[in-house]
Amino acid sequence: MSTEDIRRGIRFETGEITFDVDVAGDPASERLALLLHGFPELSYSWRHQLPLFARLGYRVWAPNLRGYGGTTRPLGIRRYALDELVGDVARLIDASGARSVMLVGHDWGGVLAWMTALTGIRPLDRLVVMNLPHPTLMARGLRTWRQLRRSWYAYFFQVPRLPERLLGFQSARAIGDAFRNMAIDKSRFPDEVLDVYRRHAAQPGALTAMLNWYRGMRYLPPEMSRLIQEPAVLQMPTLLVWGEEDSALGKELTFGTEALVRDLTIRYLPGVSHWVQQEAPEAVNAILEAWLAGHAVPEVDWGGRLRQAS
Repeated sequence: MSTEDIRRGIRFETGEITFDVDVAGDPASERLALLLHGFPELSYSWRHQLPLFARLGYRVWAPNLRGYGGTTRPLGIRRYALDELVGDVARLIDASGARSVMLVGHDWGGVLAWMTALTGIRPLDRLVVMNLPHPTLMARGLRTWRQLRRSWYAYFFQVPRLPERLLGFQSARAIGDAFRNMAIDKSRFPDEVLDVYRRHAAQPGALTAMLNWYRGMRYLPPEMSRLIQEPAVLQMPTLLVWGEEDSALGKELTFGTEALVRDLTIRYLPGVSHWVQQEAPEAVNAILEAWLAGHAVPEVDWGGRLRQAS
């Protein structure tokens, strides 16, 4: 299967939110792989993984999440609070009717993946998270000066209107620059890729919706705060994939994950940035396929070279 077999822009009504979803695989499969993108990405960020999961027998959905792409953009910061966003994951799972669900999340999509698992809002069979630490470890990290310096932008995004103006200048040029500037292998982000992200960010209201994900954290529900402070140990098989050259999130935030997840596999990718599944799709896909098949999951050397796990 190739990227040409991805069916793009399929609409799913889930009550108040209509999702714009890229779809691949057998629509009758009862195994759903639900792929959740981050900021400032789109479903497009999973273009290299949709064909893989389809080949492995999954029905694959990669939605543009609330406020992104052609998905509904509610007005108001409270509509982007974490309980609303996790509720969207539940609504998508319900709309699929699938009996078996694997969540795959990157960046903000990783936040939703972890929190869906922690809340138990819907049962999950497997969990994959890329470059986003367990929320408990993220909360601890934000109490250190080292991570606070990396996360400065999240605080700047709380300012009204100014971030939209700066990010939207010159047809959202800064959005495209965020990918290329952070990437180690910049050849993975040619102009035609960056133009996809810029074009969507430049749509009316898009940047405000995207930034409201950060602003909505001020409305973190007390029950979710308790789950982060006193988490139960997750039981489902979990894979954590981490590009080590992440300028936004330090590798040290992953240390201690094994105490919070019973069945955990971690693979680090040296020389790869935060945009791990886009920058190193061959290595990421090899890790995913081995893990799903129950085979030895390869480790990755600098340059994306695979080697047998020790």
